[in-house]
Amino acid sequence: MTPTTTRQWVLAKKSSGWPIIDGPESIFRLVEKSLPQLDDKKEEVLLKVLYLSNDPAQRLWINSGINARRLYTTPVEVGEIMRSYSSIAEVVQSKCAKLQVGSLVSCSTGWCEYAVVPGAECMPIEATGDISPTHFSGVFGIAGVTAYYGLVDTVHAGPNDAVVISGAAGAVGSAAVQIAKNVLGCKKVIGIAGTDEKCRWVETLGADVCLNYKRETFWDDLLSATEPFVEVFFDNTGGEVLDYMLTRMEKNGRVAACGAISEYNTKKGSRPGIKNWYDVIAMRLTVKGLVVLDLTPARWGEIVHALLQGYHEGKIQANEAGQTIVPASFEDIPKIWMKLFDGQATGKLLTKLVHG
Repeated sequence: MTPTTTRQWVLAKKSSGWPIIDGPESIFRLVEKSLPQLDDKKEEVLLKVLYLSNDPAQRLWINSGINARRLYTTPVEVGEIMRSYSSIAEVVQSKCAKLQVGSLVSCSTGWCEYAVVPGAECMPIEATGDISPTHFSGVFGIAGVTAYYGLVDTVHAGPNDAVVISGAAGAVGSAAVQIAKNVLGCKKVIGIAGTDEKCRWVETLGADVCLNYKRETFWDDLLSATEPFVEVFFDNTGGEVLDYMLTRMEKNGRVAACGAISEYNTKKGSRPGIKNWYDVIAMRLTVKGLVVLDLTPARWGEIVHALLQGYHEGKIQANEAGQTIVPASFEDIPKIWMKLFDGQATGKLLTKLVHG
């Protein structure tokens, strides 16, 4: 039977600092809403959400301390469904000739069980026997595309570059490690992660060394690993590591500023800021922010093709070790999302919806 309603998690209030997801102060609220009829002119499809993509940037979209004009995308407003890019969903009803019932797609759905979406906004997932569809939300989806875009289009990394990648055990960082070392042939790749176990995994992806930022010797280890200096820093975390890495860059070095997860749950005014900005001047550094949504659809497709080619050539891994998939009831979606910030996830974090 075709569903006529869907449950949704909507934003109840914006917040700064550590998100509260339980009790009367919860920033999310569970609601049930009617599903609209499919629009023939818009070639809409009805989707059953199978997997939700969890991404650190979602925290920024609901932050009370950010000016909407300074955000790279439209913020989620109070009362609106919590947004989620790169969900994996199944087509259960279709007015789009290119999307058949039963086919799988990747698209933005929000935190819901079912969604009505224009067919043009859905990227079909080509079924292959050896690649799980979930990887089209990870290494062959928004995470891998971001990493490739950052390294290739943004800082033009290549064989002459030593590269440091923070957040190297995350979805984007782990893809960046593989692309830098195995696809682009960078002369040295240094990862930074939060546990010894994660560091060893990052090294299996191709990193020459991965450093645990929680170890007492971390700063000395990072100094040693970056001798004499490095040409590229792919930054996913911001904070103290970014500040220090400005002192470890070669002249004319390039910084791809991809994320700042160390600061997303910190209240405005309590962030330490950058102390080593002089190094940007003295070393003629280029610090460039990157937002994957700037890509044209054509370039996005080219990058996905390049990533898949890398996989078939044995240069990029797509396996269970590179993703953390957590089965969950609809009620537990916010709890799974919070795993982004407590270090429990390795690689891409996906919520697998358990439909009743």
